[in-house]
Amino acid sequence: MKLPFSGAADAPLDPALVAPMSTAARPELTGGRRIGVLVQHGFTGNPASMRPWAEDLAARGYAVEMPLLPGHGTRWQDLNRTTWADWVATVEGAYDKLSAENDAVVAVGLSMGGALCLRLAADKGEGLAGICLVNPAVDTLRKDVKALPVLKHVVPAMPGIANDIKKPGADEHGYPMTPLKAAASMFAGYADLRRDLPRITIPVLFFRSADDHVVDISSSRALNAGLSSKDFEERVLDDSFHVATLDNDAPRIFAESAEFIDRVTQQQG
Repeated sequence: MKLPFSGAADAPLDPALVAPMSTAARPELTGGRRIGVLVQHGFTGNPASMRPWAEDLAARGYAVEMPLLPGHGTRWQDLNRTTWADWVATVEGAYDKLSAENDAVVAVGLSMGGALCLRLAADKGEGLAGICLVNPAVDTLRKDVKALPVLKHVVPAMPGIANDIKKPGADEHGYPMTPLKAAASMFAGYADLRRDLPRITIPVLFFRSADDHVVDISSSRALNAGLSSKDFEERVLDDSFHVATLDNDAPRIFAESAEFIDRVTQQQG
């Protein structure tokens, strides 16, 4: 690839495809208690990657808030105008709504969405009953990331990371490019998060694809070394790539996360 690189075409995404989701709790399905679940997509993605999971959770009676992060779901150029702080604020807003309307709240997230759930857990403590993560990103072995603070001023974007999916025909409708100003902000956010992982004490269920071409093993190592949670379990997905929420292991994620949510919200009392 030659520099400067202006990026791929900026065709906008279908607004209906990337729309956020907000549903009320149905306590008659959850033992009489109102349980809220925050569902968070990842970097350069949008709610399309999480919609089947969110709809499954809503069908089980959980209140669902699935926000669209700033800069996402439109055109990749828009993402370079936003930062990690913007995304954290959006997640906190969704959490505040769920917390005000429900008896207990759990957060679930994919990739950077998982990192944002971890950030929320570090900041809110036991205000969350637990978090469920799918291929969360908090670190990387890629050496070129160290060049982002300089490279972001030279080139707007690199080729994208979307659609790392094993299942034929699946499409997360992510951006075709990785905007570098936004990426630099994200990795700086990860560095802060890694320092704060010991603050997280709530239950954590962690799904990790054995074959992931986006998030490498360094994130798993960071979580295993850093979290203070006594209730922590890492489960390996053998038949999915990075976007496991749309991949062959999705039914397993949906079922096992529902069991986790039921258990940890009952424990919260």
